[in-house]
Amino acid sequence: MPDIPGAKPVPLSQLTRAEDRLTFIYLEHSVVHRDANAITAHDARGTVHIPAATLGALLLGPGTTVSQQAMVLLAESGSTAVWVGEHGVRYYAHGRSLARSSRLLEAQAALVSDRQSRLHVARRMYAMRFPDDDTTGLSMQQLRGKEGARVRRIYRENANRTGIEWTRRDYDSADFDSGTVVNQALSAANTSLYGVVHAAIVALGCAPGLGFVHTGHVRSFVFDIADLYKADIAIPIAFDIATAQPMDVGAETRRAVRDYLRRHAFLERCVSDVKDLLRGEDEEPVEYGPDALDGPDVVMLWDYDDGEVEGGVSYPEVPDL
Repeated sequence: MPDIPGAKPVPLSQLTRAEDRLTFIYLEHSVVHRDANAITAHDARGTVHIPAATLGALLLGPGTTVSQQAMVLLAESGSTAVWVGEHGVRYYAHGRSLARSSRLLEAQAALVSDRQSRLHVARRMYAMRFPDDDTTGLSMQQLRGKEGARVRRIYRENANRTGIEWTRRDYDSADFDSGTVVNQALSAANTSLYGVVHAAIVALGCAPGLGFVHTGHVRSFVFDIADLYKADIAIPIAFDIATAQPMDVGAETRRAVRDYLRRHAFLERCVSDVKDLLRGEDEEPVEYGPDALDGPDVVMLWDYDDGEVEGGVSYPEVPDL
């Protein structure tokens, strides 16, 4: 048999378990290539080698050029590449997901497709914002009202803290400059948060469009997850920026959000929250590795009675019943 062109895939035995990998590495203004089983990043200061099998996600920022062979190695190593803005504050595109298993995606689809399970996840999302209150018996209308009152209170608190005059959230998505300074900063902060959350969601192999609270938009799940953090991140930062009255509100806000997310290891928190919401309260974390049944490169067959059975097996003929 003639040799198959291209580099050979990395053996599964050489891959590192997901929980033992580097969460992500961010690169900018560099040329990304491949040297054996390592990703190389080259700039004016020299070349850095990054073992691909230990990498979760490679975030490619402004000024990066990546080779085809680098992308091949990332794919074969169970890693992913996400093209982002400066320090990840915007999401642009992604390669294959970090996940080799479809468990999270299937869990998301199953949960959002059933009325009761969707309500359960939505309640858990709201419960994360009201840790001292019991939300288990509240309807969606009650939860929306409770959340609306909370957000209005947080706006008032930050306005009083900074001395900024506040009336209401008012903006035109097609005309950024038409809003007040604080509304401009809020729009920029929210957009930055959406970008980082979007990058985390696609890296996990989840569907950005399958939301539980939001619906009908290709980023519904992104909005769901980002809303968990706006009160702690986007709103305070926006009012602080408005107080400083910078020349470029959008740029200063994006940098402030970027720096906050880096300091507080936000990506790790976001990934953990997404997994917990989709995995359920009582389900144990899934172990992924070369020997795990539902780990990398294992394909199962759907079965009506048993859920799933092992693939790659020549099953005997079953007589008609």
